[in-house]
Amino acid sequence: MKRILLLGGVTEALAIARTLGPEHIYSLAGIGRVPTDLNCQVRVGGYGGADGLAQFIRDEGIDLLLDATHPYAAQISQNAATAAQLAGIPCWALRRPAWQPQAGDDWREVSDWAGLIDALKPFRRPLFTLGREPLQHLHEIPPEQFWTLRALDVYPGNERCEVIGARGPFLIEDERELFKRRKIDVLISKNSGSTATEPKLDVARERGVPVLVLKRPVLAGVDREFESVDDLLIALSVSDVS
Repeated sequence: MKRILLLGGVTEALAIARTLGPEHIYSLAGIGRVPTDLNCQVRVGGYGGADGLAQFIRDEGIDLLLDATHPYAAQISQNAATAAQLAGIPCWALRRPAWQPQAGDDWREVSDWAGLIDALKPFRRPLFTLGREPLQHLHEIPPEQFWTLRALDVYPGNERCEVIGARGPFLIEDERELFKRRKIDVLISKNSGSTATEPKLDVARERGVPVLVLKRPVLAGVDREFESVDDLLIALSVSDVS
């Protein structure tokens, strides 16, 4: 039986992991909850870059690397593609389609943190849904703004920032209440393409709230790309890696 190394990071990765037997490995960076009810092996932690990952692939006799990491985890995806090439095995990737703006949306794409801060100047009550990154910038909050940050876990904020610990999927009713209670006047989001977090965009559209969208990075090229778990599983079922 050939071996698969699955790099997790998005919700769909767990669905893939649930189909894998005990000879395969589901690899997580260690952020968030670690599943304990899988048949496959679970590995938590990094590899020391592309060279370390390539060595792990060789040591473990891995035949196929599956990259199901977050669309914004560009460095990890690059390491995966490079490691697979160094180890001489194929690399497949699950790549979620990006969200597309709809009628009534006011989306403003920003390329980096500096562009984001500049675009935030007219607003007073932003809601950040970028994960932990804004925590590094709490000292930069201007006195006229109050930030609400939503991350997987609660972290200390300050007098002009509160951090909410919450995990999707999110219900649209709860998102409506959050926007109303916090008087949110701008949403900051990655374009993750996840249905679990999409309701915030629906509420922003309903309320006429602008959305500052962090531009997606360009990801490394791989041997095969898939937009859905079903398509990937079908490809696995008909390949010689199963």
